[in-house]
Amino acid sequence: MKMDTGDVEDRSLLPPRRGAHELSDRELVAEVLRKDRKATAEFVARCADGVYEYVRRRLAPRVDLVSDIVQDTFLAAWDSLATFQGDSPLRVWLLGIARHKVEDHYRRRLREVEFQPDDDSTVADRLNLPDPAEELSRRESGHMAREILAELPESYGLILKWRYWQECTVWQMSIETGKSEKAIERLLARARTEFKKRWNERRSTTE
Repeated sequence: MKMDTGDVEDRSLLPPRRGAHELSDRELVAEVLRKDRKATAEFVARCADGVYEYVRRRLAPRVDLVSDIVQDTFLAAWDSLATFQGDSPLRVWLLGIARHKVEDHYRRRLREVEFQPDDDSTVADRLNLPDPAEELSRRESGHMAREILAELPESYGLILKWRYWQECTVWQMSIETGKSEKAIERLLARARTEFKKRWNERRSTTE
């Protein structure tokens, strides 16, 4: 016979309600959608550190922009929370939104870049410098790579991060920024050359 909980005098006989920290991702989202404050706090606690660190690493050295983009990420998450199906962990879902927000930043800033009309797309070949893609991908968490990217002119750092860390193609960057593929290639060539030059200088001083 089904128990009528309304008639139970001793509430201790009822199963205890789980705390927000004990809920699965899907259960937590359901509680957030019901406007449960504890669940909302737990939602932020589970994801905030990971999202902040991801955005900070992708925007360095523009740490002044990190908080705004993290906030935009969570606002976008609230707006689309009802679509969360639990196919991936909640933290991974949030990082996907953060990735798009970072790309939006790259896109906006590179649209403002004044691209040089001269064609120096072969300068890296003339200087016999290898492409830094391997260093950027292999040493993504490396201290020296991050330092060099932070020291580069903003447009150089942005386009290298967008190309190699976000794995965006030249064609995609051209579409997103409204610049020609040739212009994107020229900027990439200059950025790669400057990165590799500073990389070799740093390495020679440590050997």
